[in-house]
Amino acid sequence: MDSSVCALELLGVFLSGVAWLASLTTTLMSTWLTLSTELLATETFQLGLWETCVVQELGGLECRPYNSLLGLPQDVMLARTLMCVALAVGLLGFLLAIPGLHLVNSCRGQEDFRCKRGLKMSGGLLGLVAGILVLVPVSYIAHLAVTRFFDETVPEMIPRWEFGDALFCGWTAGFVHLLAGTLLVVSCLCLQNPDFHMPGPSPKVGVPLGIPFMKTRFEYV
Repeated sequence: MDSSVCALELLGVFLSGVAWLASLTTTLMSTWLTLSTELLATETFQLGLWETCVVQELGGLECRPYNSLLGLPQDVMLARTLMCVALAVGLLGFLLAIPGLHLVNSCRGQEDFRCKRGLKMSGGLLGLVAGILVLVPVSYIAHLAVTRFFDETVPEMIPRWEFGDALFCGWTAGFVHLLAGTLLVVSCLCLQNPDFHMPGPSPKVGVPLGIPFMKTRFEYV
């Protein structure tokens, strides 16, 4: 097997694991949006998918989870759902790609080769889907923040939500998912189908080729 193909699939699986951890971190972070006011300069508010937090200037942190699932804002509910689905899809793609690696187990037959190639291709496609699922909620929350920040109908004295660290982590996770899935798919497309030759029957020792077998002695009786 070509060493470049092995490098592509190993890098793809490694980046897939990194992207999944980054997606998990993004989902759990409470800094999707941040807000600071001039009236309370010593406090900063943070908005996450699972809780809201207040950070004090002296280092105190107080977080409070959302009271009701049905009472969540639509944007937070959509982002939470898509991120959970992205985590499930990304983990499934990562687990499918691992047994499809050439270094995990050598291909001993045509069926094994097709199975490993199918697993790796499925892992790559699921990685691409996970990347899209991560980018959609992150970009949607960012779009709403920009729209509300520059809304002229809202008085300037009212504080506005701004980008938090979780959005940048989510963008990174989404693009790394797309890169990992692309590497896995490319490694499958570059992988050539090896020729598996079944060993044929070997000629008997001592019998020259092209010469008919001698008749048995019963034919001369």
